[in-house]
Formats: sequence, structure tokens, C-alpha cells
Amino acid sequence: MINELPIKDIGDKSLGIAVADLVKSIARCTEKGELYTTAVPGLSLFRRDEPTGPISGMYEPSICMAVQGAKRVLLGDDSYVYDAHHYLITSVQLPTIVQIIEASPEKPYLGLRLKFDLKEISQLMMDSNLPQPRAQQSSRGMATGEVTLPLLNAIQRMIDLLSEEKDIPILAPVIQREIIYRLLVGDQGARLRQIASAGSQSHQIARAIDWLKTNFTQPLRIDDLAAQARMSSSTFHHHFRSMTALSPLQFQKQLRLQEARRLMLAEHMDAATAAFQVGYESPSQFSREYNRLFGAPPLRDITTLRQMSTAQ
Repeated sequence: MINELPIKDIGDKSLGIAVADLVKSIARCTEKGELYTTAVPGLSLFRRDEPTGPISGMYEPSICMAVQGAKRVLLGDDSYVYDAHHYLITSVQLPTIVQIIEASPEKPYLGLRLKFDLKEISQLMMDSNLPQPRAQQSSRGMATGEVTLPLLNAIQRMIDLLSEEKDIPILAPVIQREIIYRLLVGDQGARLRQIASAGSQSHQIARAIDWLKTNFTQPLRIDDLAAQARMSSSTFHHHFRSMTALSPLQFQKQLRLQEARRLMLAEHMDAATAAFQVGYESPSQFSREYNRLFGAPPLRDITTLRQMSTAQ
């Protein structure tokens, strides 16, 4: 008598095998360091042997996965956790606080990030005749979704290209289109289609975010930004907060503080110079807001970060 597994059990087993294969591939690629910026455009692999404290960072439009371990991302008051069963998708640039919450030397955190472009998503929507999303209120520019076997298989093929780098220029764009397609038809596909659809409110907010990212040192005039998005100031403010969990002023403030932190850490600027560089007129205000975001005044925070870097 032949014992047959139920369809769901077969699917779960196949999913588990696919995750295990990705664990082996990423572990092999990251043996020599915590970050591996690959030869595939936009693809990075990560490894960490222990949990981390909260770290600020900018999430770009991308899919992130943790094939082993788990990571938590804070966006405003919202919390997102992704692991081997859930991916994180980000459709616009967002300032966040991130923390690896599951990792150990025996089972290190192993993850990946693949960036994508909204123009590529729009083109794929047209090429594949995917339906335009129904008009709706702007939703968060970040969400988690359930990992599927076709998505895992496509990502595995992308990582397999790293051992055949001569094939990357031809095959990587094809596989990336498949990954985007899997996302568009998955449980978070409507969110992506909404933001990639030219003329939608979400698309207009995404353009405003791009402008802020480039011009965050300039004084913020909500009326001008709302006019660019072809909305009233109140409507713009509402949709901006709906997508980013932050007001435009809070968004700009986080961009400024994160850039100031980078200038002090990487370019050895003092706090006052970095503050003026990113658009602050008052060093004392800068120090207060820096302390509120990063949990320590600028000098102490940068000293701690450098000590951690030296220890590693």
C-alpha cells in the first residue's frame, strides 16, 4: 500500500527544502563577512552571528528575506517581522529602525535584499496585462507577505548565477522580472501595482518621497510639495502619513539625522558642522533630536559606534 502525503504537506515539505537550499547558498557566499554585495545588480546577502541592537537605516524599494533567523523593522509606530516564512516588501524609500532578533553562531541570521525600480514594475504590468488596481486610499509603503515556492525557486536561480558570473548580464534581468512578477501576483501585489500606477495618489506620494530624499537639506514647504503631487495640503499630509507612518516633517527630520550620523562616522565631521550640513540652524536642537532618535547625544553615539566597529 502506498501512503501519499496530503497536498498541503507536500507543499510544506517542498518549501522547507527550498529554504534549506537557500540557507546553504547564502552561508557559503557569506563565509568571509557579514555583507556580500554581489555581482548581480541590486542583490546583497547578509550574515550575522548574534542579535543586534536597534539600528537606523533607509529601506529602498526592494524585497528582503531572512532564510534563517529573523529581523524586526520599525516604521513609525508600526512593527514588521520577517523570517523564513515571510518576506518584507518595501515600495518606496522609508527611514526605519531595524534589529536582528534571532541569530546565533550555530544558526546565524542569513538574509538577502534585492532592490527594484518602480519603472520596471510599471513596464512589467503593461507587458503581462496585469489589471490596474482599483482606486483606493494610500496604504503603507511597507508590508510582509508569505513566502511561496515559485518565489524561492526564482531567488535560488538568481543566487546560483554568482557561480557563473559570465551569465549574469543576460540571465539576471530575466530572473529579476520573474521575481517581480511573483510579487505582483502574490498577496502584496495590489500594493505594488497601486504605487507603480502613474497618476494614482500612491504614485504621486512616491514621487514626493523621491524629491524629499534628494532635497532634505532645504526648508520644507508642505504647500509646494502638495502642489507637486497635485493635492491639497491636507490631502497630501493624510496620504503621506498613510504610506510612510510619518508626517512629511518627521520624514525629513529622520533623513537629516541619518545623513548627519553618516557624516560624523564616515567623514569625521564634528556634530555642529554635520548639523549645518544637513540643514539644521541650531546645534542644540540638532543634539536634542539626535538623542531622541538614536538614544544618545552625537559624540557619545559616534564613539560607541566606532568602538563597536573596532571590536568587530
